[in-house]
This record gives sequence, structure tokens and C-alpha cells, in this order.
Amino acid sequence: MKPDTVDPITLSTIWNSFQSMGREMRYVIDRTAQNYLMAQLHDMAAGIWDAQARTIAVPEGPTSMFLSQQFSVEYILDKFGDDLHPGDVIICNDPYKGYCNHLPDWGFFRPIFYEDELVFVALTRGHQMDTGGSFPGGYFPNGYDIHAEGLMIPPTKIYDRGRERTDVLELIWNNVRWPDGVKIDNYALMAALQVCDNRIVTLLDKYGVPTVKDAVEEMLDRMEDNVRAQLAEVPDGTYYGESATDDDGTVLDELVWVRCAATIKGDELILDFSESDAQRRGFVNCVYSSTYSRAVAGSFLYFDPAYSEFHNDGSMRPITVVAPEGSVCNAQYPATVGGSPVNVGTQVLEATVNALSKAMPDKAIAGWGRRRGHYIAGIDPRTGERYVQTTTDADGGSGAVWGYDGFEGAMGMSGLGSIQRGSVEEIEIRFPWRAVRYHFVPDMSGAGQWRGGSGMLWEVENVGGDVGVATGSSDGDLTQPPGAIGGEDGPLSRMYIRRGDEIIPARTHRMVQIKSGEILGKVSGGGGGVGDPTERDPEKVLEDVMNEWVTPEHARRVYKVVIDTATMTVDRDQTRQLRDSEALDATDTGI
Repeated sequence: MKPDTVDPITLSTIWNSFQSMGREMRYVIDRTAQNYLMAQLHDMAAGIWDAQARTIAVPEGPTSMFLSQQFSVEYILDKFGDDLHPGDVIICNDPYKGYCNHLPDWGFFRPIFYEDELVFVALTRGHQMDTGGSFPGGYFPNGYDIHAEGLMIPPTKIYDRGRERTDVLELIWNNVRWPDGVKIDNYALMAALQVCDNRIVTLLDKYGVPTVKDAVEEMLDRMEDNVRAQLAEVPDGTYYGESATDDDGTVLDELVWVRCAATIKGDELILDFSESDAQRRGFVNCVYSSTYSRAVAGSFLYFDPAYSEFHNDGSMRPITVVAPEGSVCNAQYPATVGGSPVNVGTQVLEATVNALSKAMPDKAIAGWGRRRGHYIAGIDPRTGERYVQTTTDADGGSGAVWGYDGFEGAMGMSGLGSIQRGSVEEIEIRFPWRAVRYHFVPDMSGAGQWRGGSGMLWEVENVGGDVGVATGSSDGDLTQPPGAIGGEDGPLSRMYIRRGDEIIPARTHRMVQIKSGEILGKVSGGGGGVGDPTERDPEKVLEDVMNEWVTPEHARRVYKVVIDTATMTVDRDQTRQLRDSEALDATDTGI
């Protein structure tokens, strides 16, 4: 039953207050966390759920960290029942007993009470420096089972009625490699929860519980109505999409496929991943909650962007995600899942987008440049202490969208732009690595009427001791981000080690060794294109050539645009002839 209509000013104030609380929690973490992933790359998320485990506010953050956390909140409410109290804080990172993502992403949950009534649950989640396991960081590609990937924490109280359970926290911190740093980050995440608690109590003091609850119901119903109305405008049918990752890290060079059948019927959407590969021995598996997050995030991209920060439980009601147990999209214990945020999490998102672009070609979206991350573990000679360094700075740009080129420098489709690049100076200060080259590369994006964001060249020199590198958070040696509606796929990527004049190829999902003085290099493909490249505005192609995103040779060969390099103008006669000839060839071959 819908509540009585809430005054529109009150509704707007309450709705935006919840969004502001989510952003403020992220800001608190941003300013107080110390590890590179959280403090610099912003690999963390925050959100608010109600006492029925319904999603109320998830304004921004990596999709895998919170869009499915109604499952986690429901699990916690069922587990603790009446044993939840003001001042409690619960930690959880277990994908199988808690519906989390992968082990490095630790979630902190705080039940929020008002006058002894449980009203909301706040969550902060952040990627930790380390979570134990066989190799620092959690992206070890060849673990025996999930226990090799790190410490598995089911929902566990670490604050009980405001009293810290120090013994439990010390047990956890004793099982990670950098306990002091992890401790700081944990307190940062918990501090943000306290801020949210304070803000919610203030909101309830001002408006009262009944008014806030009525506003919440209106928020959920409005978003449900909004999403259903937009789905109802799409032609009924089943649309297919697929995407693959290079391999599973154990069985090498064997593609792992995710397949999505998106069925739109009236005002409902079913995203069915039943035809995806079976779960793998290697670490690329997704649990259902992770698949759900990516699939829902992919569908949100096709709804009105004015509501992008306001999606909630109501937005998810018309969407059903199907993934059979034992598949790579719904792996079962004790399958390893360390790589899932990158692969096959990205592939779930790409397959969803690939399918929905066929359903809504006027909103088509291409895949983003493949993730090119790594984990480096070694000894910093400046301090004599162990370090772990991760970065995704070599990622290519985003895919194009119908009507728009891809963003230059965007990072990783999995995070949809919420995870950012660090600075060269920050890396050199924190870690014994020196930047050698870091720039965009011409002709390294998928061509289209709207082209993808450019690829990158990234080289760093090891100025410390010999190190081990896990390339597990990478992809794209064998697979490409798909283009859409006639656009080209994003280019393949490659990675290498320079040893003097020798260049040694390195591959994704592997363990490699890099000696002192050697250079780690990556050439990363950019995003896919949207639409036929020969329909791109010649003046836009000229602009790309002048900005060195595209070479004149590539402009002629792919876009069929002839650039007079002496005057830097479009030769319109030759361009017309070339494009007319291309169109005639396509007609002759039945394309």
C-alpha cells in the first residue's frame, strides 16, 4: 500500500539527504584511509538499506561492492535477529556466507536505531591492502581453493553495543601482512558509519520516523514506476550478448565465456546467464551477488541518466537476474573468486550491455578498454620494509555511446568510472618504481561513428629489489572490448618486460618475476566504437588526427577519410570517392 503523498519539498529534502549521506561516507573514507587503493584510486563504496534490507541510497562507487548488498543485509538480519543493538558494527567479506564480492573487499555494516527501533543499516566497503592468502593483494591466479585467496570473514560483530571486540579485531589483523595499515583503513570505514548514524538520527529528529518512512516508500515506488515506464517503451523480445575473458588463470589460453539473454516483456526485464560457461578451477568465477551487481548496473545504463544517482530497491524490482548454480556466474564453494571484479565481472557487464544495445540501439554502448592491473610484492630498499603495489593506471579509455565518443582516460568498465587513476608522483613516493613513459597511443581505440576512448602506453622501472608480479587483475591479451551497432571492437592489449635491449612478453593471469632495473610495460587497447566508422563526420576525424588520437593512415584505411597533411584539411573529393566506393563494395558483397 502506498503511503499518503509526502509533501514534495519534504520528499526532495529527505531523498537528497540520503544521497548526501552516501557521498559523505565516501568523503570521510577518502580523507582518512591510507592505502593506495582506497585513498588514491577510490576503490570503496557506501550505501544505506532499511530494516527490511531494501536498498535506499547507493549514489556512487564500484558496482560490485554494493548493488547486491540487499542480500548481505538480509543475511545479517536473519543471522543476528534480535541480537542487533545500537553501537553494533559487523564485518563481512565472505562471498559464500554473506553474499560479498571477493575477499579483499571488506564490508562494515552498522544497524542504525532510533528510539530503540531498527530503522536503517549503513554499509561501507573498501579494498584492503591485503587479506592474507598465498600472495599479497588477493589476485593470486592459481589458488587451490578460496582459502588460498585469504581470510574469509562471515558476518561477525566487531563492536557490540558500542564496545570494541578487540580480541576479534586482533585475530583478523594478525592474519594480514600489513596489520597497521589495514587497522587504519578499518577505522576509517567504521568512522564513516558513525557519521551516517549521526546524520540519520538528525534527519529523524527533524521529520519523525513516520514521515521519513513514508518518504522512503515514495522514493522506492517512484523509481520502480520510472524504470517500468522506460522498459515498456522497448520492443518485447529476447536479445543476446556475450563476452569472454582470456582464460581462468589455471587452464591457460582457453577463453571463458559469459552469455546473456535479455528478455523484455512489457515492463519487466530478465537477464539470464544460463548459457555461460561452467565454474572454473581458476580464480575468475563470480558468485551470484557479484553477477547480480554487474547485470543490474549494466541495465541501469539504459535508463534516464537524470536518475543515475537515485536508483534504489524500486529500480531493481522490475529486473530479474538468472544464473544457475555451478556456472561461472554463480560459482559454488570452494571455488576461487579473487579475479571476479575484473573477470568475469567485467564480462557480465559487457554481455548485459551487448544484449541491451541490440534492444535499444539508439542508446548503444560499447565495451571499455580492458583492465590492465597487477599486484607487485617486494622489499622497498628505502625503508627495508615489505610493500604491495597495485595500480590500474594503464587501463584504456571508455567505450563510445550512441551520440558520444568514449572518455579519454576513464578506467575499467567494472567500476564505471568510480575508480580513478593515481598520480605518477604518488606512485614514485609510495613505491620503489620510477615512471618512464605514460601517454595515450594513436589508433588504439575502436573505430566507429563515435569512437572509443584511446589506449595507453605505460612503462615503469623497478628501482627496488627483485619482485614478484601477479598479473591477475588484467585482461585483453586475447579478448577485446566489443563495439556496438557496427562499431569496431577495442584493440587487443599487450604487456612486456624490458631487460636491457631484450623485450620479454608477459601475459595476463600469470605470475612473473621482475629484477631490479628492469622495466614493466603495457600497451592497453581503448574502448570499442559505436556505429559504422565510415559514417563518422570527416571533420571529427580531422580533429582526431590533429589531436593525435588517430593517424592520417588510420583515418584513410578505417574511416575512409583522406587528410591533406600539408594543409591539415579534409580532402572532400577523395573522401567522397573513397566512401562511395566502400558503400558500393558493401552492396556488391551483400553486406
